[in-house]
Amino acid sequence: MKSITAIGIALLALSAAAVPATSHEQHSHETYSAGEPGDPKNPSRTIEIEMSEMKFRPFRIDVKRGEQIRFIVRNVGTEDHEFLLASTEDNLKHAEAMKKNPHMEHDDPNGVRLAPKKSAEILWKFTKAGTFEYACLIPNHRDYGMTGRIIIK
Repeated sequence: MKSITAIGIALLALSAAAVPATSHEQHSHETYSAGEPGDPKNPSRTIEIEMSEMKFRPFRIDVKRGEQIRFIVRNVGTEDHEFLLASTEDNLKHAEAMKKNPHMEHDDPNGVRLAPKKSAEILWKFTKAGTFEYACLIPNHRDYGMTGRIIIK
């Protein structure tokens, strides 16, 4: 009887264990819709992206299939912003999750959240042809037009 009680208490403790509500780890990605993380040993073209209130500069980027890009992402605005590279469909799904967890932390190689005046680099290889986007998925930012397009040919 003591062992059954001990097992019950252990299961109850495990079910009550704290799981960070803001963790992005809940969104595991085996594959990415817009390509794959880049290889720092391979050559790349550098593109600078500026984020500010409800816009990205540049809005459109043309890339050749198989090309590797080193994005230097700068938040030149006065609010936190993020850059998340994916298909429109994936970003719309992620945006819904962000509405429930607006302070979600990102640890994926295709995205970064930045405070004002901060910058980061993302190295990305575009393996699929098509139109993809980068967007800020902080609640309402995408709705107000904070998106950009990447055309891969």
